[in-house]
Amino acid sequence: MRVGVPKEIKPGEHRVGLPPTAVREYVAHGHQVLVETTAGQGAGYGDEAYVKAGAVIAADADAVFAGSDMIVKVKEPQKVEWERLAPRHILFTYLHLAPDPAQTEGLLASGCAAIAYETVTDARGGLPLLAPMSEVAGRIAVFSAAETLLKHNGGMGLLLCGVPGVPPARVAVLGGGVVGMNAARMAMGLNAEVVVLERSIPRMRELDDIFMGRVLTRYSTLDAIEEEILKADVVIGAVLTAGAAAPKLIKRDDLSRMKPGSVLVDVSIDQGGCFETSHPTTHAEPTYTVDGVVHYCVANMPGAAPRTSSEALVHATLPFGLALADHGLNALSRDKHLARGLNVLKGELTHPAVAQALGKPFADPYGAWA
Repeated sequence: MRVGVPKEIKPGEHRVGLPPTAVREYVAHGHQVLVETTAGQGAGYGDEAYVKAGAVIAADADAVFAGSDMIVKVKEPQKVEWERLAPRHILFTYLHLAPDPAQTEGLLASGCAAIAYETVTDARGGLPLLAPMSEVAGRIAVFSAAETLLKHNGGMGLLLCGVPGVPPARVAVLGGGVVGMNAARMAMGLNAEVVVLERSIPRMRELDDIFMGRVLTRYSTLDAIEEEILKADVVIGAVLTAGAAAPKLIKRDDLSRMKPGSVLVDVSIDQGGCFETSHPTTHAEPTYTVDGVVHYCVANMPGAAPRTSSEALVHATLPFGLALADHGLNALSRDKHLARGLNVLKGELTHPAVAQALGKPFADPYGAWA
């Protein structure tokens, strides 16, 4: 198969869909890999490294899309990219369609098969292609919150870790999944006071064991959320419903009762955000303030660490990507977990949560690729 790797064009995005080590694996499987010139530069991979791995360097994105059957990216396609897609294409990338009707319409119109990293599953019910970026985002969220708390960045002027005689910041993490656990780990490591709000009792037990009681866990009710956000200096939104829009856990009316200069970090922003006042921001302008509360809502937080993120991501995506390259859409009938990543096929929505979130019909894809 002809596999294309275009350069990411979302603002502030420096990751790349395939590092040179992954290209070599595709080539070893007998596939041709076409990489847009400088596609890996932001992550530290020059064109010469791709040539050494066996790739062909394309002059521009038009050449990549025109010369490929499968497109491997990191972030959701932008308008100019989905307009390049055709029915022959398999698109393999993060999509986050639930809060993005424009992209959804573009992919439906293209006729392509779009497979979303964030809805591929595993035997334990996890999301293995989302997990590595959730780990990075959870950790970056704490660093970003600590920086945003500083006065010159609009925060209350509080040092996250405190100093002897002065207490550290209190961090409330909404959600105890991969993002929440990593955020709690980093915040605890910086000596912050941390509470995680979670609805799975088994997961709370796991977190209690992992952190040996150093992180407080609370069952997530409306009352508990309200109590904790009023006490918090930092709130990290880390909730996820696979494929669906994130629930709004903090309302506009809540902000006026929170501490002035406190910080909200919405890691759920790719799925629409879990704060009512959230809207996507960029690394160039990451924050804005509503009712005295600073919002950090960068939609591609892992893009700030493109080398780490690109390598971590491809370790998870590589087996699935190779299966698609080796078998085409027949790979979906061979792996039910990969099949759950299919969001769009032949102009129809094929993931029930995405269809429900967008108010569109769901087309059951099973058997469509046999």
